[in-house]
Amino acid sequence: MQNLRKKFPVLQQCIYANTAATGLLYEDLMEWRQENDLDYLIGGSHMKQKWYDKMSGVRSTVGQFFGCDSSHVALVPNFTLGLNLLLEGLPKTSKVLLVQNDYPSLNWPFESRNFERDYVKIDQNLEENIFERLRKGTYDVLALSLVQWISGVKMDLDFLKKVKEEHPDVLIIVDGTQFCGTERFDFSVSGIDILGASAYKWLLAGYGNGFFLVNEGATERFDLKAVGNWTVDRMGDSFENAPFCKRLEPGHLSSINFGSLQFSLEFLESIGRDSIGNQLQLLSQKAKREFTALGLLEETVVKRNDHSTIFNIKGGQSVFDKLIQNDVVCVLRGEGIRLSFHFYNTENEVDAIVDILKS
Repeated sequence: MQNLRKKFPVLQQCIYANTAATGLLYEDLMEWRQENDLDYLIGGSHMKQKWYDKMSGVRSTVGQFFGCDSSHVALVPNFTLGLNLLLEGLPKTSKVLLVQNDYPSLNWPFESRNFERDYVKIDQNLEENIFERLRKGTYDVLALSLVQWISGVKMDLDFLKKVKEEHPDVLIIVDGTQFCGTERFDFSVSGIDILGASAYKWLLAGYGNGFFLVNEGATERFDLKAVGNWTVDRMGDSFENAPFCKRLEPGHLSSINFGSLQFSLEFLESIGRDSIGNQLQLLSQKAKREFTALGLLEETVVKRNDHSTIFNIKGGQSVFDKLIQNDVVCVLRGEGIRLSFHFYNTENEVDAIVDILKS
């Protein structure tokens, strides 16, 4: 991993602990993007046609990376737009179970459409609390983030399989934006019906690209209305029998944005998803151990066995200013300071942050 750091110039200037906000651009991707723009500069519409022919390859790369048939992959500019398109086709009588204070782009689309809904509070027993609520009530949809954006609390993936086994009729919709790219994941055996994600964070693909993975059985629960020229691949055919995922792609797709997604997935594959997962687990365990010793973590995080590499530590503006003055890139979130680490971070950087906090 040490050699990979050279590809990320920002790391020479600071301790970058803010991937949960924005993943870094790396030199290889920048060079590819420049070549793509050069193709546009000298090729005009020829470049557009070339990328129109290649877009199915992007879906295949996404599907292979996450264990989903390419025909069940939808390419979207971001998670938020994709979810809003989906919910326009979800029956308005659906009763939804959400997580309290989950990411606004997940909860607000349900709230703005006035779906009947209940909320589960985040604590060390989050999974048990969800199970209890599902057993006591009748819900059509369970929607949540696999990793919480403020606290970094990570959902037990085996738990979602159990939910699907015990409640097969509950539609499980998840936001994977703070999860995808952090460990090996197979959508086909996850128990999840629909997973959506923006790819500018842990997948390092830059802005303007994302995807949805859809379990075939879930398509029957929606009546999607979105449609456009690209829904039928510009052929002018009737849109009535358009595939489900093409309903989420009504307009043209950017070659530079979705080409960046494909390039970054191949980049992460070349590093090795297991290697990335092992590095993140190492950083997570170290950071949790150090921050716990300083009394900086909420009890909810301390008492859970498995955690992401997103941490919200206690501290106000003065502590945040001190970190910034010492070239630590982080952000104020919720009632604390959010630090987040990717594979390009090191244990030494965690130690450096701890020393700053101790001083």
